[in-house]
Amino acid sequence: MKKKIMIAGFGGQGVMSIGKSLVEAGMEEGLEVSWVPSYGPEMRGGTANCSVTLSDRPVAAPVFSRCTELIAMNYPSLLKFAPTVDPEGIIFINSSIITEDFDRPDVTIYRVPCDDIARGLGNVKCANMVMLGAVIAATGAVSKETVEKMIHHIFSGPKAKLADLNIAALSAGMDSVAV
Repeated sequence: MKKKIMIAGFGGQGVMSIGKSLVEAGMEEGLEVSWVPSYGPEMRGGTANCSVTLSDRPVAAPVFSRCTELIAMNYPSLLKFAPTVDPEGIIFINSSIITEDFDRPDVTIYRVPCDDIARGLGNVKCANMVMLGAVIAATGAVSKETVEKMIHHIFSGPKAKLADLNIAALSAGMDSVAV
């Protein structure tokens, strides 16, 4: 198994958190991993993307030009990175923000209303966890249990109340693709 996942969007959408979560869960599950972040010149609102590799074999190079999955949190990211997805690959689209028509018949496309689901849970900032849930449900790259354990570790002490929200977002994202 080798997944080369490109995650892209605006700064502040949790793009890097999705990538780090996948990599940390992959490490916990004994996979070989890499995470390469790339930021635009601005912070919040600028461009951000990261490349994630999850593999059951050593990762020779952390940078790739073609990916097996794309997570597009905004339209400019979809336009930029969709051509790099391998045939038979998967594109995850944040359909709360990307309302433009997009089709590519040689890949599977999941339209996940991340922001709408997160807003329904009471906090739009957990939209990235909604997308992460959709990705793990559709790809099986890492297990939900591992990600939940990681969420409890990240959101402990004074932030513990955020763990339940993020786990609810993860589950809602998984339900949204119902494969």
